[in-house]
Amino acid sequence: MATYFISMTADTSSIVLLVLLSSLPALIIGGAMYLLTQKYLERDYRKRVLEIRLKNSETILPIRLQAYERIILFLERVTPSNLLIRVSPSGLTASDFQAQLLQEIRAEYTHNLSQQLYMSEAAWQQVKKAKEDVVSMINQNYQNLQDKSRGTELAKKVLENILHNEVDPTAQAIQFLKRELHEIF
Repeated sequence: MATYFISMTADTSSIVLLVLLSSLPALIIGGAMYLLTQKYLERDYRKRVLEIRLKNSETILPIRLQAYERIILFLERVTPSNLLIRVSPSGLTASDFQAQLLQEIRAEYTHNLSQQLYMSEAAWQQVKKAKEDVVSMINQNYQNLQDKSRGTELAKKVLENILHNEVDPTAQAIQFLKRELHEIF
């Protein structure tokens, strides 16, 4: 009986080995098909993502360009020399003129606030800094005036400050936006 068990064990292991050897080509082909299918699916996925990005860029690119245009226009409008031309100081006290200038800046900024969605964070920070610098310049020049000064005196002080210091608080932001646009396009 022991001899029968040994011979049966030898036959079983031979059968198992034979089954494994005969199924090995099928396993290799199945594995190769799996890898090829996986590569095809990955390539197809990347192709679809690229198509979506291209389609999105066709839509987003003009919107981004328009956002930069609008923000440069905002910066030009709040540049002190342009702002003082647009907002007339005649007949106003310095405090009323200061309030009107600040209100104009706030209105322009609020109107263009959504444009930050289409700009880099660095670009938007430059825009905010430029706006704050203009506000600060107006406030500092107002603080240097005597009580009951006229709006024309505030306008004159702001312009003198720009000419004397040769600093336009929005120029740096405008240059930054232009450089960034040239990098994008």
